[in-house]
Amino acid sequence: MQAVSERYLLEQSEHCNILHLISADGLNRLTRERVLELIEVVGELRQDAARLDSTAKNAPKPLVITGNQHYFSAGADLKEIASLKAVEAFEFSNMGQKLMSLIDDFPTPVYAAISGYCMGGGLDLALACDFRICAPNAIFGHRGAALGLVTGWGGTQRLPRIVGRACAMQLFAAAEKLHASEALDIGLVSEISPGPIARCTAIAEKPAKQYLHEG
Repeated sequence: MQAVSERYLLEQSEHCNILHLISADGLNRLTRERVLELIEVVGELRQDAARLDSTAKNAPKPLVITGNQHYFSAGADLKEIASLKAVEAFEFSNMGQKLMSLIDDFPTPVYAAISGYCMGGGLDLALACDFRICAPNAIFGHRGAALGLVTGWGGTQRLPRIVGRACAMQLFAAAEKLHASEALDIGLVSEISPGPIARCTAIAEKPAKQYLHEG
């Protein structure tokens, strides 16, 4: 079963939900429209999961979030941000925080399957997930400092908890980029896989399949 919009595709299998970020230009920028749609779909999945009995055979499904081969997400649209007035910018910050909190508090494990660029707000999105598995071509970065910006979506709090303060400062304050092997070395990702979506879904589906077998 699939649910599709202009900005995402939700693939619902027996044991796992896969949320694909999609866009015409392939950059998967986190515009206001995309963030609002993601809040809606993740919120609905969260409500569905909360209604299910975790001990039942129709236990709530893990969630995998992914992009395309070249971009997980390029982050927020800087042109859009530059056009926002103060009140609009504050509201956009709150919207991003709401999305990240929905993912962070999701009742089942959430996996980020990352290929290509995972930048800015896209990195914030990946950090809100429980696990991150990336392809060899993955590149991570938060270029805000180079542009005079600081993320308001919780990444400054989550990243130090995951990789430590020193490594987080390199990414945020120095606006450095990390390739897949470097991200693995500092613990930003747990694994490098040539097929991160397949790997994430295999890990996500294993507990459910094991439960069904045991039941």
